[in-house]
Amino acid sequence: MLRSASTQLLRQFVRHRSTDMTLSLEKSINRVQLLGRVGQDPVMRQVDGRNPVTIFSMATNEMWRGVDGDPRDVSQKTTWHRISVFKPGLRDVAYQYVKKGSRVLVEGKLDYGEYVDKNSVKRQATTIIADNIIFLGDNVRDRE
Repeated sequence: MLRSASTQLLRQFVRHRSTDMTLSLEKSINRVQLLGRVGQDPVMRQVDGRNPVTIFSMATNEMWRGVDGDPRDVSQKTTWHRISVFKPGLRDVAYQYVKKGSRVLVEGKLDYGEYVDKNSVKRQATTIIADNIIFLGDNVRDRE
């Protein structure tokens, strides 16, 4: 099956390249999966009469051992991500059910943009545009 899909893709590419050299249609992937904890309760915003968006922050952690391999020498780095949900059904579910501290898996795409802050300073923003959110059980917190 993979071989036939690869062959078909190659044929389409060759056919396309042989007919029009100025137009290049290539496939690309912008896909992100994050597994972590929600840092704040979501907020819903609507800017300039456009469709509303649900926004929340999410933390992911990376852990590693020191050079010696000493089990007590563990370092951790937390990275914060901004999640935006535009899909109407998912946007409403996220706003209603995502809560601070929840463990979630977010699937989506990476987006870079600019905004003007309250001091009229232009800033860069990196956002994950969520296509899917999977709610995971809170093993540690459910027991408390």
